[in-house]
Amino acid sequence: MQNRERYLPDANRVSVVTAVVLLTYALTRLINAPGFTLTLQLPGFYFSYPISMGTAMTLMAAGLTASGMDWLLREHPSIQAVQSKPTIEHWLLPTLTAFIIGVLLDILPSGSVWWIGFGFGAAILVLVILAEYIAVDPGAPSYTIASAGLTALSYALFLLFVIALRIAGARLFIVVPAIFLAAGLVTLRTLHLRLGGHWNFPWAIGVGFISTQLAAGLHYWPLSSLQFALILLGPLYALTSLAYRLDEEIPVRNAITEPGIILGALWIAAVFLR
Repeated sequence: MQNRERYLPDANRVSVVTAVVLLTYALTRLINAPGFTLTLQLPGFYFSYPISMGTAMTLMAAGLTASGMDWLLREHPSIQAVQSKPTIEHWLLPTLTAFIIGVLLDILPSGSVWWIGFGFGAAILVLVILAEYIAVDPGAPSYTIASAGLTALSYALFLLFVIALRIAGARLFIVVPAIFLAAGLVTLRTLHLRLGGHWNFPWAIGVGFISTQLAAGLHYWPLSSLQFALILLGPLYALTSLAYRLDEEIPVRNAITEPGIILGALWIAAVFLR
């Protein structure tokens, strides 16, 4: 029982954090509030972007998740033992998860489809919160499973996020920074998990930059949302895996084999799936 309490968060606190975030999502369907448009007029350039209730609530849900994760982690024995230990590395992915779930729910139609997405999103959010809590201590019995689960969920969430951007018809000036941040954070957290706590910012920035360049080049191509997302997921996975293998000092020829196969498979799938 003591081990279980050490490696799992307090159930009541998890329930409070999850309930508050989910209530934020639900309010977007219960409250009808007028949106407004941000505008910026410059010589030869006019910028406008509509801000809706869904946008505001999605940002609020992400912020609540970040503060809620910090609240949960402050009770972890490993963090209590080192008072000045930062927790930011463990709430980056939950915050990104809450934001992506909000984006997806905002584009789903009202009715049973929305509630199915709501329940699915709630389950993913809880799993990410639990996995991140377990990942605080590398000595936890379930650390390997939690680490692998977080990595898989990171790629899945990136795929869903890109699909959502494409379906929503987001403009290029929104797509570029959104994909840069999402790809960079996924790369940064994945490498941090696989490299035993080492932050690799150069690779994260590089992968984010390559992803945005590819997204910008393909933005106006007649691709389906799934095709667009698979094309972007391929380099993200391949480059992140390559960075890990090179850090482990695996020979370059061997290091590129597995990432190259996955990249090719995803791009072939993008050709045939619409």
